[in-house]
Amino acid sequence: MTLPAIPADARLYLRPTWFVPSPIGLPDGSVARMGNGLIWFQGYEVSAFAGRDRVARVTVPVAGFADAIASLPDVLAERAQALSANISATRAPLMLGERTIRFDAPQVMAILNVTPDSFSDGGKHVGEPQAAADAGFAMAAAGAALIDVGGESTRPRADKVWEGDEIARIAPVIERLAAAGVPVSVDTRKAAVMEAALAAGAKIVNDVSALAHDPRSMEVVAGAGCPVILMHAPSAGDDPHDNPAGYGDVVADVFDHLEGRIAACLDAGIARDRIMVDPGLGFGKSLADNLALVNGLATFQALGVPLLFAGSRKRLIGALSNEAPAADRLGGSIALAFRAAQLGAQMVRVHDVKESVQALHLWRGLADAGLSAI
Repeated sequence: MTLPAIPADARLYLRPTWFVPSPIGLPDGSVARMGNGLIWFQGYEVSAFAGRDRVARVTVPVAGFADAIASLPDVLAERAQALSANISATRAPLMLGERTIRFDAPQVMAILNVTPDSFSDGGKHVGEPQAAADAGFAMAAAGAALIDVGGESTRPRADKVWEGDEIARIAPVIERLAAAGVPVSVDTRKAAVMEAALAAGAKIVNDVSALAHDPRSMEVVAGAGCPVILMHAPSAGDDPHDNPAGYGDVVADVFDHLEGRIAACLDAGIARDRIMVDPGLGFGKSLADNLALVNGLATFQALGVPLLFAGSRKRLIGALSNEAPAADRLGGSIALAFRAAQLGAQMVRVHDVKESVQALHLWRGLADAGLSAI
């Protein structure tokens, strides 16, 4: 097939679609694999934008992809080929000392807040590092591959925390978890906190500003050689939710931002196999934006790095559930985690570990059954 005329300076994106349970029995070349996981698909949705205007949106079979992109201007054909290669590229495992996290099936990151004011569980473990660490041990025992420890709330209009206070909250917890061999990431956007957390035994930096809030953070992560999770937020300032300009197409705009931050990390000496991304559900985004991000989640596979999805107890669940409070959003959280797995997320960030692990076990069982069906 031939694609419609697209100007050479357009922004082009690919989204895997037409999913199939197995490549078995299908013609050679008609199916592509997403990363090294258990998801196969038969089509790419090709979208192009000029400014904020969509100028093309067409679905191309995998079997006809090479012929279709040959009709594009050379620069766009090269980009389409690179995006396609990224979608199917192997996601390297995270090597965390003696622990390895593989991405052939979705993994669970557990949320461990040591804050007085987080939107869901603020105050639960403040001032009690052993109790917080015990909660982390329970999460690991329930199947979490990684414990994400945070000492500053990033809810809308949250008070800014002095880095010394943030370190005092998280360092004793991280030390206890790391001493027992539990893999830990630190949820922070401050370079000094990153340094203290890594010294305490954290292995990964998870930054809601994608290393843009603190001018030293890129240097710290590059120097440490540790993995980093780059999350999209519309502002790198004190309030990550600040977004007066809004979005044109939220999926394309978030993709562009994360693509730029990956490039900045590579320029700073951070290896691609040390990078993950998170589209930042709920950060400066409306209900419509959040739903579009979930539905378009597979698009982010074209960044070529593991994808983290964090939908647990988020506001969109309450908005669709008669304003259910955060503590009553388990069903929606599980539904979002399962949907994210279906669309290729390599990791989900959750509050409710046992239930989420069980849901992903079911997803894996269904995927295995689909693969073995004749």
